[in-house]
Amino acid sequence: MALNTSPEAPVPVGEVSRLIGGWIDRLGAVWVEGQITQLSRRPGAGVVFMTLRDPSQDVSLTVTCYRAVFDRVADVVSEGARVVVHGKPEWYAPRGQLSLRVADIRPVGVGELLARLERLKRSLAAEGLFAAERKKPLPFLPRLVGLVTGRASAAERDVLETARQRWPAVRFAVRNVAVQGVHAVPQVIAAVRELDADPDVDVIIVARGGGSVEDLLPFSDEQLVRAVAACVTPVVSAIGHEPDTPLLDLVADLRSRTPTHAAKDVVPDVAEELERVRQLRERALRAVEAMLERQERGLADTMSRPVMARPYTMVEEREEQVGALLDRSRRTFGHLLDRAGTELEHTLARVVALSPAATLRRGYAVLQRADGTAVRAPGEVADGEELRARLAEGELTVTARRPGGAG
Repeated sequence: MALNTSPEAPVPVGEVSRLIGGWIDRLGAVWVEGQITQLSRRPGAGVVFMTLRDPSQDVSLTVTCYRAVFDRVADVVSEGARVVVHGKPEWYAPRGQLSLRVADIRPVGVGELLARLERLKRSLAAEGLFAAERKKPLPFLPRLVGLVTGRASAAERDVLETARQRWPAVRFAVRNVAVQGVHAVPQVIAAVRELDADPDVDVIIVARGGGSVEDLLPFSDEQLVRAVAACVTPVVSAIGHEPDTPLLDLVADLRSRTPTHAAKDVVPDVAEELERVRQLRERALRAVEAMLERQERGLADTMSRPVMARPYTMVEEREEQVGALLDRSRRTFGHLLDRAGTELEHTLARVVALSPAATLRRGYAVLQRADGTAVRAPGEVADGEELRARLAEGELTVTARRPGGAG
């Protein structure tokens, strides 16, 4: 329960320590797993002191046990070993210290570790963290390569030397971390995240030399696997030798067999690239030469044709044909004009022969009234009506008289 305190009514340190101890006592005995990082077995002492650390977190806990409890596993347990202990949390009130008093220590065997890794592997695979479609391609020529590895390690030397032999201008951003033990996981995660956040880093290599299953356990840690899966920058895993397969290999964008091969996978060989450029230039030159040869042969074949030897032959032949057609058209058009002229003369003669003027020239006259209408019958005019008599050459005024009339 919460304490009712105030600046005027504070709680003494001893009381607070006593209350904390009471709360911890209610926790009871628990099973705890961790890795032994410090082990103190003083000669003649009846109590063994250890520090138990969580490999995935920066958390540790002091553990004490009687010598008899530790002696049962002393042959197989040492610093760095993973163990499962059964104990009860204790609070040492005078110093305000928490410790775990254990009554049973059980080492975690390789078989059990592998079984746990297999269960974790299936669980992460079900989430899709190892799916091929999540893999990101590596850049052809990275500007800056991030390298996470142990300080002054063979893996660091292999990667740097191999990469610089292949491409001397390559640059590295090296992050030295613990690659085994309780500090490995948090340090590797921090280094990977730092490099991933750097926009100049094009690819990240996580490298470590070979080792036992226990030594490589940090690279199968769930927190590290998830941190690599969340990276935007492509990550290459180069852990141990080819038979070693930590979970980091499965989540990385590329798994290299060794640190040396990681350098070869990430950095191209300048000599190989120059040779490839030379080969491509030769192929391009041969292709251009072959195309020119084909064009030359085609041009030679075209020039060897008769039409190219005498290019005006076809024009001359067409000129003769055009001339013949022109003469023919002129003759035809002349005949048509002659026939049309003859027909026109005949038509003109008929028109002249049938015209009123020709009739008048033969002595006939046309009688017209004053309004210009022609008289066709005697009954159309009145007696004494004046009419105009139109002759071939001029006209006369006449007066109509019916037969038998006066005058």
